[in-house]
Amino acid sequence: MAKLCCRDVRFPNIEAVIFDKDGTLEDSEVFLRELGQKRVRLIDAQIPGVGEPLLMAFGIQENFLDPTGLMAVGSRRENEIAAAAYIAETGRGWLESLAIARDAFAEADRYLKDIAGTSPLFAGSLEALKLLSEAGLKLGILSADSTPRVQEFVKRHHLTAYIQLEQGADQGISKPDPALFIQACQSLGVEPASTLMIGDSAGDIEMGHGAGAAGCIGICWGSTTAAHLESADVLISQLDEIQVLD
Repeated sequence: MAKLCCRDVRFPNIEAVIFDKDGTLEDSEVFLRELGQKRVRLIDAQIPGVGEPLLMAFGIQENFLDPTGLMAVGSRRENEIAAAAYIAETGRGWLESLAIARDAFAEADRYLKDIAGTSPLFAGSLEALKLLSEAGLKLGILSADSTPRVQEFVKRHHLTAYIQLEQGADQGISKPDPALFIQACQSLGVEPASTLMIGDSAGDIEMGHGAGAAGCIGICWGSTTAAHLESADVLISQLDEIQVLD
């Protein structure tokens, strides 16, 4: 076990650390915004008038992606259902609405396939993972993204030596359900009470607290304030603020 410190908060007896992916380790804001915009354009081309409210639901405003919005924190399934709900409001049946949303999402994937998986790691992420791994901690990623995309992320950034768990939200439950965190801890062979959660969304923090995590660290890159992370035990602006104490 290790003792970790963030600013003036200490976390003793830690065996594992679980990270969110998008917005925590991966700087994916540009890609997520472009993906959401493409999905909306494809749907609006079929059903004019749906575009603007759907952009708002996704949390996309011109060149800004709301860190609390659906594109930033929701699973693909949740985004599909939200899109289908707006389509259904036009009078189409639910199954037809779901089919339109799914087809648009698949087409957006094909259109953006050349830039999918090109989002960089946040500066210092690799070093932080290496530091924690060398301290003997088990490390995992628990994302609202799909498990295959988490696995691709780990492979692309050469993180296999540091990451023991690559888990997405594709098993029927999603954040902030504490069951996800509990499953992740079971896969790592640790108890939630000896595991830290690090994420950039309120869902990450709520999930960790609900599962009885040893602590929840909120991260808002480049900022020392984030209203949506006020329930975190401590807020950091970059991962190198996490220190391993002797």
